[in-house]
This record gives sequence, structure tokens and C-alpha cells, in this order.
Amino acid sequence: VQLQAFGGGLVQAGASLRLSCVASGLTFSLYVTGWFRQVPGEEREFVAAINGNGDNPRYAESVKGRFTITRDNDQNTVYLQMDSLKTEDSAVYYCSARRASRTVVVEYQYDKWGQGTLVTVSS
Repeated sequence: VQLQAFGGGLVQAGASLRLSCVASGLTFSLYVTGWFRQVPGEEREFVAAINGNGDNPRYAESVKGRFTITRDNDQNTVYLQMDSLKTEDSAVYYCSARRASRTVVVEYQYDKWGQGTLVTVSS
């Protein structure tokens, strides 16, 4: 199983970015997928997650209304559309997956992880 995250970069506050995570080696539609982020020296925190059908998205309070998680099971890809970015959104963003039917928001419940992509938002 492999998860590869793409799309990070350096943007100014208020801009948008779309992260993508491509999965291989698994039946993608059976997996809940999530995005987490981590700032150096801090704990990794939940950002968003979505179930295998693309229903029931869940978001951290800090990103609600600004970030949107979607997935394309035909492309084995999960996306994180990030709008109205703030400097505090700067972090390494990781995609994750777990075989489950219900959306999972807790880090330790995920057992598949991608390599991370860096997002830097400047003021």
C-alpha cells in the first residue's frame, strides 16, 4: 500500500491550494481517508476526513468553512481544497487511510500514511 501526497507549496495568506493524495495497492473505496498536519515540534493534528463513499466529511474546527475534502474513487485519489489560507495553516500535510466504513478522525486509528507535503503560508 502506498499513499503519495502532492500539491504543497508557498502561498500568501488568503490564497488557495489543492492537495492530492494518490493511493495504490488497496481497494480504495473500502478505505476512509484523512488529512492531518504537523508543525515541527508539535503534535500531528487532524484536519479532515471522508468515508469511502465520499460521504460524511469531517473537519477540524480550525478549517471548517475554508477546507473541503473530496475523493475520486475511480482515480484512487483524495483531495484537500484549501481556501482562505492563513499563516497558521503552515505545516506538513499528511494523507492517511484506514479500512473502515465510518469516518475516522483520530490519528492512531489510521494505519496507512503518505510521506507528507509542505504547505507554507506567508503573511
